[in-house]
Amino acid sequence: MAGLNIRRAGVLLHATSLPSAYGIGDLGRGACDFADFLSQAKASCWQLLPLTPTLPIGGHSPYSSLSAFAGNTMLISPDLLQREDLLATADLATLPPFPDGLVDFSAVIPFKERILERAWDTFSRARKGEDAFKAFCAEHASWLDDFALFKVLRNRYKDKAWNTWDAEVRDRKTDALERVRREVSGLIEREKYYQYLFYTQWSALKRCCNEKGIQLIGDIPIYVNYDSADVWANPHLFKLDQQKRPTHVAGVPPDYFSSTGQLWGNPVYRWDMLRERKFDWWIQRMAHTLSLFDLVRVDHFRGLVAFWEVPAGERTAVNGRWVDVPAAEFFTALKGRFPELPIIAEDLGIITDDVREIMDRFGFPGMRVLLFAFGEDNPRHPYLPHNYTPVSVAYTGTHDNNTVRGWIRREAGAEEKRRLFRYLGREVGSDLLSTELIRLLMMSVAGTVIIPMQDLLGLGEEARMNRPGVARGNWTWRLRKGQLTAHAAGAFAEMASLYGRA
Repeated sequence: MAGLNIRRAGVLLHATSLPSAYGIGDLGRGACDFADFLSQAKASCWQLLPLTPTLPIGGHSPYSSLSAFAGNTMLISPDLLQREDLLATADLATLPPFPDGLVDFSAVIPFKERILERAWDTFSRARKGEDAFKAFCAEHASWLDDFALFKVLRNRYKDKAWNTWDAEVRDRKTDALERVRREVSGLIEREKYYQYLFYTQWSALKRCCNEKGIQLIGDIPIYVNYDSADVWANPHLFKLDQQKRPTHVAGVPPDYFSSTGQLWGNPVYRWDMLRERKFDWWIQRMAHTLSLFDLVRVDHFRGLVAFWEVPAGERTAVNGRWVDVPAAEFFTALKGRFPELPIIAEDLGIITDDVREIMDRFGFPGMRVLLFAFGEDNPRHPYLPHNYTPVSVAYTGTHDNNTVRGWIRREAGAEEKRRLFRYLGREVGSDLLSTELIRLLMMSVAGTVIIPMQDLLGLGEEARMNRPGVARGNWTWRLRKGQLTAHAAGAFAEMASLYGRA
């Protein structure tokens, strides 16, 4: 399955975390330099978080978006725009005082919006590359038309949720939408052009990586935001009432970690309607994602087997219920369209037998997170390396974890440390621990090993990407210039070679 049956190693780094002169990682030189770094490190895969547009109200989480299909235009490289003569040298001569090593979204967003508007103005005057732009619009019309209109309407309604719009627009009356399209045709075309720029730059980066023998691993959140182009354009696929408000929302039930569960608030799917339509929306979504990536990690995979739905209006997830998904039919349909279906199932937490059965039946590898392995004295713990199987993807941690160094210094209790050092056979200082845990994973039988870039560099808590349950200050960490050293690449390459993963 796209390389999951061979031993290999890769790195987890989101695109926003790449080095850049423009306040946020982008798809330009920093991304190409990182591909070179991975090649020098003898890594064969690069895992990223979702590339869809983020929102201030969602804390700029890549898992909260206006669209399951659109690209995050904040990742468009100004340097590449200048190379295409869409920007003048003067446009980039004066930059805001962006912080080093962090993303300041409040500074990045207005700067990037201004740069993109100038690129659009240049294109509008000269129409250079118009044939390629029109071809892109035609190829992606199934989602692009709705997204561009949704984005323009959202601006018109001052970012209010779509169910509060005028009823004829909310309900997508044909005459009303045609009238709006005529009134704002230029703005709609501009939104489409921004998506064209994003996907043109992404396609070039993907070719660059694939030519170096590096596969790209993407990430699909199974749910979409209520206030998204996806729900507005496809209300029949979600559990909504006559006023297009959710009747039920997603979450997870109470467990050891939370007595009230987690209430996520995303609308849940109408799987009866999806089945009647032969799962066409999901097939379209998967086809789009697999055109961008070589493999896909499916977040909250268990929700594609059975999901926890909570009546809308509840304050906690306690009063929910499990609802079965026609999982075998669904994945059979996906396999019919994508015979290899290169999926990594995010199966962290409590996973029931029905989920395991689907994973085994369709050959989907699960995840193993080493930092979770020492919370109990259990030699059969599935996250301990001696219990891995070849059909698994092993990590030191994920984007939701502290770094190894931050974990051992700030989070690991005395018993966890004791179990860890006993497993290692000796005590290890916090400055060396990430290297030792990477070695454990590299020598394991797990087919694929993915190391967060922060752990590859041995960074501390300051480099953490996300703190679940904390609303502010997440998703901002960036590599500093000079951190992608030959020494770091060489150390990774040595282990990859030693343990048969080069």
